[in-house]
Amino acid sequence: MNRITVIALNTFRETLRDKILYNLVFFGLLLISSAILLSTLTIGEQAKIIQDIGLASINVFGVIIAIFVGIGLVSKEIEKRTIFTIIAKPVPRYVFLLGKYSGLALTLLVNVGIMAAGFFLTVLVSKAGVDLALVKAVGLIFMELLVITAVAVMFSTFTTPTLSATFTLAIYVIGHLTDDLRTLGAKLGESLTKVILDVLYYSLPNLDYFNVKGQAVHGLPIEPSYLVSAATYGIAYTTILLILACLIFQRRDFK
Repeated sequence: MNRITVIALNTFRETLRDKILYNLVFFGLLLISSAILLSTLTIGEQAKIIQDIGLASINVFGVIIAIFVGIGLVSKEIEKRTIFTIIAKPVPRYVFLLGKYSGLALTLLVNVGIMAAGFFLTVLVSKAGVDLALVKAVGLIFMELLVITAVAVMFSTFTTPTLSATFTLAIYVIGHLTDDLRTLGAKLGESLTKVILDVLYYSLPNLDYFNVKGQAVHGLPIEPSYLVSAATYGIAYTTILLILACLIFQRRDFK
């Protein structure tokens, strides 16, 4: 078992002890199950309402969990004074960081898996079939959460938890508006504002790439080629973020 795996499993066990995670997952499941009650208040399209609320709940609570676990990556080690023990050991800092991220990713996988199971159970109880498109939508939500976690981890290497959470949340919001930034820039013509918007468009993650909830709920096809393209984009962007995080963490001076 290599060092990254050992650190990842230790991180996973540590996060499982955090009661806040259990509360978030519980409220996520509660909201998903309440979709059945909410759907009865409308006339027709109950299945779509349940699916829409369920996928949105997994996404929202998943993002909260991703930010929560990501921002404390370094700050918790500093607070517990264990960071000095870690950097004194013959373990490269990038190994420590990648191990931590892998543990957080595993935590996300379990939490999303639990919420997804509750979601699919709710769909079945409502007598609506579980379409493969819903599974694909959950898969892309998880891919988006991996990117968000990488963003939080990168910010955690050089800022406080509060700033990390703020910056990550801002990236999440803007990441769903990147197409709008490009459209706005095209209308401005040649100007400094257009240049700034273009830079933001090409540098920030296009999180809307992972948003296929609408297609899944309305029974529209989600092509395998799109899934591969979105997954490739997510993995590539996550890799870039982790490389930046490792470089920053390597140069950080802990006193």
